[in-house]
Amino acid sequence: MLKKVKLGRTGLQVTQLGFGAMELRGPEIWSGRQVSDEQAEKVLHAVLDAGINFIDTSVDYGLSEERIGRFLSSRRKEYYLATKCGCDPRDVGGKWETPHAWTADNILRNIEGSLKRMKTDCVDLLQFHNPKPDDVQREKLVDVLKDIQRRGLTRFIGISTTLPDLPVYVEMGVFDTFQIPYSVLEPRHHDAISLAARSGAGTIIRGGIAKGGPESDVAIASRVETWKKARLDELLDGRGLQAATSSGLESRMSPAEMLLRATLSHPDCHTTIVGTLNVEHLKANVAAAAKGPLPPKLYQEIRKRVAEASGK
Repeated sequence: MLKKVKLGRTGLQVTQLGFGAMELRGPEIWSGRQVSDEQAEKVLHAVLDAGINFIDTSVDYGLSEERIGRFLSSRRKEYYLATKCGCDPRDVGGKWETPHAWTADNILRNIEGSLKRMKTDCVDLLQFHNPKPDDVQREKLVDVLKDIQRRGLTRFIGISTTLPDLPVYVEMGVFDTFQIPYSVLEPRHHDAISLAARSGAGTIIRGGIAKGGPESDVAIASRVETWKKARLDELLDGRGLQAATSSGLESRMSPAEMLLRATLSHPDCHTTIVGTLNVEHLKANVAAAAKGPLPPKLYQEIRKRVAEASGK
C-alpha cells in the first residue's frame, strides 16, 4: 500500500507517489510521444486503481487536461487534482507553442479552460507555472489567485518554481505548495525543498526519476554520466556499501527503483509526481514506492558519490 503524507498546510493526505500527466500531452507539444486515447485511458485508470490519489497536469500539457476530464471525471472523488496556469498555448503555423502571459486575463482564461476540459467545478490546487517574481508582483497575480480561490474554483494555491526565485516566494508566505525539481543525480534543490517545507508549505517533487537512469529510453546524457561516474551500479545490490544489507536493502534494485526511492528518502518530500505511458512501468513504480525510502546509510552514500562525481 502506498504511504500517504500530509501536503503541508493544505492538510490533504496525498500518496507519496503521485502521477505527472505531462506524458499524456501528445506529439504536438515539446516533442511529446504519440499517445492514443485508448492508451491514455488505460494508464489513467491504472493510476487510480493502484491507489495513487494525486494527479498533476497543466494548461500547456497538450491533450493532458482534456484526457483527464474525458476518462476520469466519473471518478473525481478518488483523486486530488492539481494544474498550473500562466501559459498561453497557441497554434503557430500548425505547430503548438507555449509562451507565458503573466496577466490577470490569461490566468482567468487558464482556470476557466482547465475546469471545462477536466469536467470539474474546482481543482484542488492551482499553481503558477514558473514565473519570475517581478511578473507576479507587477501584475498583482497573487491577488488573482486568491480571487479564484475565493470563488471556489481552487481549494489551494501553489507555485512551480526553481532557484534562485524560490526563496523569494517562500518569503512571501502566500503559497500552500511548492513544486520543485529534484533528483539524487541533480540535487541542486535539496536544501530548497526543506526551506519550503519549513515554511509550512507542501512540497511536490518533479523529475525524481524521469530521464534519469541508464535504463531510460529518454535519458538526459548528463544524468547518465553522473550515474556512471558515481559508480551507482555498485550500490544496486549493496556491493559498494558494506552496511547496505544490514541497513535494510531487500534485494537488487533497478536503477529506476533506486532513483525513485532516493527521492522518497528526502526528509521533506511530501509527494513526487512520476509520469509514464506504460502500465507495466507504472506498476514497477508503485511497487518501488511501496517499499519506502532507502536505508539511510545507502541514501547518504549515494549522495556522497554523486557530490564527488560532480565535483561539489
